[in-house]
Amino acid sequence: MRKSKPKKRYLLPDPKFKDTLVTKFVNSLMYDGKKSIAYSIFYDACDLVAKKTQEDGVEVWKKALNNIMPGVEVRSRRVGGATFQVPSEVRPARKLAMGIKWMITYARRRSEKTMTERLAGEIVAAAKGEGAAVKKKDDTHRMAEANKAFSHFRF
Repeated sequence: MRKSKPKKRYLLPDPKFKDTLVTKFVNSLMYDGKKSIAYSIFYDACDLVAKKTQEDGVEVWKKALNNIMPGVEVRSRRVGGATFQVPSEVRPARKLAMGIKWMITYARRRSEKTMTERLAGEIVAAAKGEGAAVKKKDDTHRMAEANKAFSHFRF
């Protein structure tokens, strides 16, 4: 165990929308410290989403992120030699981190040609409540529901 909890790091807001959530997303999207490329991918994807949906791209993205973020998850817990999948609430910071990670992961797996198009496609799909990232959230919720019987093993 560590002695003290590490200090929370606060991010600077992004240059275009002045939003720290965008910065957090771009930092996860970034490869090899190429932040300007990650920003251009995100901004172009937002423009593409705005064209497709006739709504504000960042608002659609936030809606999509809310559709992806899980409420409950299962955690492994050993009790008397057996391992149980115990459902537990997800704390807000982890909820956001999981939503961002899933959106980027499933956007990268899509079949469109450029990352901008893939990300835009995943955002539009998630905003509608469909797509691979939303399916992942539903699977997580379903697994927690199935293991509700073990919830008394919660830490």
